[in-house]
Amino acid sequence: MKSLVLAAPASLFLLASAAIAQAPQPVTRAQLSGQIDTAFAAADKNHDGSLSIAEMQQLQTTELETVQKALRQRVEAQFQALDTNKDGQLSVAEFSAMTPNVKVNETPEQLIQKMDSNHDGKISAAEFRAPRLAVFDRADLNHDGTVTPAEAQAASTGKK
Repeated sequence: MKSLVLAAPASLFLLASAAIAQAPQPVTRAQLSGQIDTAFAAADKNHDGSLSIAEMQQLQTTELETVQKALRQRVEAQFQALDTNKDGQLSVAEFSAMTPNVKVNETPEQLIQKMDSNHDGKISAAEFRAPRLAVFDRADLNHDGTVTPAEAQAASTGKK
């Protein structure tokens, strides 16, 4: 079983658990600051204006329990939704039901129109290769003929 490792500052754990429980919502800097201040005040058990190691440990433990509980509830809800015959077990058919449907964005006619650079109504090997190689070339940031995992990640997120 995989474990979730939380390495963010303790004040962000509460935000993570809230995000798990609900759909993402816009948040202002002022709202975030208020949430952080509230979390700090709750963690500062002796009200001395600072967090000791013991207070940080307690905060971390509490927030980890909150995140774990939210994750468990989410998994249990997903299981219940998949267990259509309510026998407490998932069959292959029930489990497979969570596979998303995949469909094409463009018809073959649209693809040919887009890729057919010489407008002969057919796609040659060169026309088929060109857009794919263009994507590769954009991802190959240092132009060495190899796309590294870091370059692929940067290309997928739009960062250079």
